[in-house]
Amino acid sequence: QVQLVESGGGLVQAGDSLRVSCAASGGTFSSYAMGWFRQAPGKEREFVAAIRRSDSNTYYADSVKGRFTISRDAAKDTVYLQMNSLKPEDTAVYYCAAGGGGGNGIRTSRRYYVWGQGTQVTVSS
Repeated sequence: QVQLVESGGGLVQAGDSLRVSCAASGGTFSSYAMGWFRQAPGKEREFVAAIRRSDSNTYYADSVKGRFTISRDAAKDTVYLQMNSLKPEDTAVYYCAAGGGGGNGIRTSRRYYVWGQGTQVTVSS
């Protein structure tokens, strides 16, 4: 039914900026939060950022605070992740997801129930 489609990934150099998008299709979409997660080869999937639907409160992993900004456009059913000052360690597949309810669930991948296919972000030095 509802699908999430990421776009905007690509190959950039360290220090560059990139904005990835997550568009919902299949109808209007509602969830406790929308989140971004990433997974690098050989690494666990990790929380990056999330935005709460009710009040647009935002949450960030310490590793991206001050560099990444999550935002949403409700009219377009789209969530964005603006990534600035990219570092090689940001290289990963970036996934958007819907869900995040429950205690601390907004930062927990298991609490998200709809996932996109991911978009590759590669940062070279």
